[in-house]
Amino acid sequence: MSDQISANEQTVRDFIRTAFHEGRAQEALDLYVGDRYIQHNPGVPDGSEGFIQAVKESIGTHPNFVFDTRRVIATDEYVVLHSYMTLTGEGPGFAVMDIFRMEDGKIVEHWDVLQPVPEDAANDNSMF
Repeated sequence: MSDQISANEQTVRDFIRTAFHEGRAQEALDLYVGDRYIQHNPGVPDGSEGFIQAVKESIGTHPNFVFDTRRVIATDEYVVLHSYMTLTGEGPGFAVMDIFRMEDGKIVEHWDVLQPVPEDAANDNSMF
């Protein structure tokens, strides 16, 4: 893995830790996001303010919020997280795929997909 790919992976990990684990969304933006933040989640407004709003809704109104990254896949300009998320700290929660596009070591674009983890599955394989 190249040094830049490793650095991009660490940037995304630090971004998630700062914003969602430590509750410091503005600091995460200041440290890890470029001069623009393009948001592709249709439920979140574009830009920095949309991100701050999403963090506040996730962790501000759900004190037991959990976001646990299980896998990271990184290429030249993309970092993908496969994570477990729950708003309540219990229950089946969601499987989440986040895709971040990087420019010059900073996050500039984000996509995500959330899928509820079912109580019962047609197979014995975990979503993680």
